[in-house]
Amino acid sequence: MQASSAQGSADRVRFDKWLWAARFYKTRTLAAQAIDAGQARLRDDRVKPAHAVRVADIVVVRRDGLAWEVEVLALSDRRGGAAEAALLYRETPASLAAREEIVAQRRAERASAPRHPGRPTKKERRKLEDFLNEP
Repeated sequence: MQASSAQGSADRVRFDKWLWAARFYKTRTLAAQAIDAGQARLRDDRVKPAHAVRVADIVVVRRDGLAWEVEVLALSDRRGGAAEAALLYRETPASLAAREEIVAQRRAERASAPRHPGRPTKKERRKLEDFLNEP
């Protein structure tokens, strides 16, 4: 009896389990909540956490303003290391380029933002006064 259940799970895995095993979410609960909220979709369709994922499915995951569009290459219901998780999917080239562009924009915005947005220190105030008082 156990062999048939193991064989049945070999060709499909619950969506929340796969997201957890692929390390998109730290816990299955977080994965299920993201699926319910529409942040993780299967073939651009909202599905339930128990929906079956199959090889060659397209999964879209949105987190922190970033979007991953990945193709499922392998199935696993066990969480392993990051190297093992990376073998479960392949990100589409368009998704990778868009995500890298957004990350680069965020870095540029962070670099141009003032480091001390609060009141100036005594040293900074003196420098500003000297600059403003120059003829």
